[in-house]
Parts: sequence; C-alpha cells; structure tokens
Amino acid sequence: MSGESAKSNLPPLSLHVPEPRSRPGDPVDFSDIVVPEAGKQPRPAENTAPKDMTDLSYDLVRVLNEDGKAVGPWDPKLTEKQLLKMLRDMALTRAFDERLYRAQRQGKTSFYMKSRGEEATSIAPAMALDSEDMVFPSYRQQGILISRGYPLVEMVNQIYSNKGDKLKGRQLPIMYCSRRLNFFTISGNLATQYPQAVGWAMASAIKGDSRIAAVWCGEGSTAESDFHAAMTFGTVYNAPCIFNVVNNQWAISSFSGFAGAERTTFAARAIGYGMAGLRVDGNDALAVYAATQWAAHRARTNQGPTLIEHFTYRAEGHSTSDDPSAYRSADEAVEWPLGDPIERLTTHMIGLGIWDEERQAAMDEELANEVKAATKEAEKNGILGHGLHQPFETMFEDVFEELPWHLREQSEQAIREREIKWPE
Repeated sequence: MSGESAKSNLPPLSLHVPEPRSRPGDPVDFSDIVVPEAGKQPRPAENTAPKDMTDLSYDLVRVLNEDGKAVGPWDPKLTEKQLLKMLRDMALTRAFDERLYRAQRQGKTSFYMKSRGEEATSIAPAMALDSEDMVFPSYRQQGILISRGYPLVEMVNQIYSNKGDKLKGRQLPIMYCSRRLNFFTISGNLATQYPQAVGWAMASAIKGDSRIAAVWCGEGSTAESDFHAAMTFGTVYNAPCIFNVVNNQWAISSFSGFAGAERTTFAARAIGYGMAGLRVDGNDALAVYAATQWAAHRARTNQGPTLIEHFTYRAEGHSTSDDPSAYRSADEAVEWPLGDPIERLTTHMIGLGIWDEERQAAMDEELANEVKAATKEAEKNGILGHGLHQPFETMFEDVFEELPWHLREQSEQAIREREIKWPE
C-alpha cells in the first residue's frame, strides 16, 4: 500500500484548544480538583534526592485540616507570637489592597493589583526566609514588603508616583523596590526575575555567602522562556534558590490550561530538570511556611534548588483593568474548595484558644485605620493628576555611573528651562 493510501485511512488531525470548565453564567465546576487529607503527605529529609520525592510534585502538602487543626509531619509548630504576626500581616495586606483599590477607582492612581486569597503565598514565605535572603517578586507579593516592615506610606507614595516616590515615578504603580529590605525591583515583563534570581544565587554561592534567593511568578509565566532558562541554570549550577510558582488558576483572562495545567502539575516541571518539587496548598499558611522553610534549609546546605507550586485561587480580577465576570463563573471565588487563607488561619488560632472573633474584628478595624492614615499622609505628596511630581531632569539620574556629555548637556538645559518657567 502506498504512503498516500495509508494516510487516507487515518482521521483528520484536530487541534486541541484548552477550555475552562466554567464560563460566565455557568455553574462553577471544581470537580477535577482532588483535595487530599491534611497531614498525610510525607516530609522527606532535606537532603533527599529529587528522584526519590517525585510523588510530592503531584500530591498537595497540607497542614490545616477541615477543623482548622494543624496535623501531620509538615506542621511547622509555630509559636503564638509567630502565628499572631502571620495573621496580622495577612490581614494588613488585605486592608492595604482594599484601600488602594478604592483609591484607583477614585482616580488617585492609574493602576492597582490586589492579592486577595493569595496572601499566604507571600507572608508565610517572608516569615520562613531570613531577612537577609534576596527576594525577586512578581507583582502580587506586596505582602513580603509588609512582612519585612516597609513603611506603608512609602508603598503608597510609589503607587501615586508622587514627589515622595523613591523610584521617582519611573515604575508602574505596585512595582516596588527596596534595597534595604533585599526586595528586588518588580518587572512588568513576565518571568524576567527568574534568571535574575538564579544569577544572584549563583553569585552568592561563588562568594561563599550564606544568603539564598527566592523568586515568584504566576503559573501563566511558566510558559515564558526565561522560566525554563532559569530552571536549567538553577539545576546545572546547584543554585541556592527557591522557585515559587503561584498557581492561582488564571493568567489575566486565560485559565491555567494554556500554561499546561491540563497535562500535569506545575510542580512536576521540577522533575524534568532533576530538581526537588513540592505542590502545596497555597491557602494553608502553615503548609506554605513549612515548605519554604524546608526548601530554604535545602538551599542553604548546598542540596540544590526547589520548585514550589502554591495551589491557590485569584479571588478577584487580575488588576483594576480587568473584569473577571467576562470570562469565568461568578461563583468560583465562593466555591473554591481550599477556602480563604485568613479565615483558615483565624479558625486555627481560635481552636488553640489564643484568638477570638472579637479580637479579629478589632484588629481589622485597627488595620483599616492604619492604612487610611498612611494614604492620607502620602496624599500630601500628591496624587495622579496633580501635575509633574518629579523634576524633569531626574530622568537623567540613576541610569549611568557617569553621565555621557550629550545627556549632561540636555540635563543642564532642562534645569535652566525649569528655573525660567518655575523660579523659586
């Protein structure tokens, strides 16, 4: 039989296009999500070879059970003080988000991104890492800055791009940076921070330092080439780095299937690179803390990098520019099977007898007032629409170590023109 005749007996090829289970107007369907029993996942030794722990790339590390009790070998056994800090920082992050979201709607800034439902994926790792460790965040890790004590007023100044903005209005709102707190500047280009984190971690190893790097991206960004280049370099050079993939199910308006979620877990990508991989309940703050602590000890003792998939859910829109009701079921946020990270930690602490609903309500009010005071203070430095907050000539600063002669001339010209138009 000729080749052409054989082909004629085959069905025509068809292209598979991933489709989410629920669209606007549909009842929500999370039937494909398997939530294993908390506490049943083994905790391997930190020097375990990646090939001997591949099951944890498909399982889901969980500590808090349905009753809010901490169970199993991954329980980090945090102190009362640590639990209170974790809860307060997550609640403060949410209060900050609520206030600044409203500020954008009031026209005080051009853009904002909330992290509602994902607070545990930034607060818990920040607490498990050393403050000297370098973090390379994506744009929903404002909780790391809050946990490390960055002043709220400075965060609002950056969002308003006002005269108090230490980045001089050069970054999109919410793309913070703090050298003092080892918080690398956020990039709007997805996954660029991944090879940067690996390079930093390699440099730390070359110097014989004890500091490690941690980096974050969303599940959609794992389709970027930078992600895969970083994974290759990370394993080849045994970089002391933690790769965090926040799988919140949606990359703007495209669901996680377009990044490969229909085929396997995102943690399983570690297996192909010979890297340790953990898939963690991202709405369980204790599980996230424990996984980060495990990966940090592993990196710090030259056992290599770890990929952690934080399985969570983006409860609201991608940003203030997004309307999630246009592409997903309206019931998803309520029906998400892993619940809300703040509510789950609150339930755990009430069960321990160290917290109650009255103190929770009082704390929420206190934090809302704290954020309100910070925004009022920052507004004294200006908001969107109040004109140019940074002198024009600052565009030439902080770019070159030595300003080229032609740019120096332009800078001097800009200063002269400003002095003529707006004399002091």
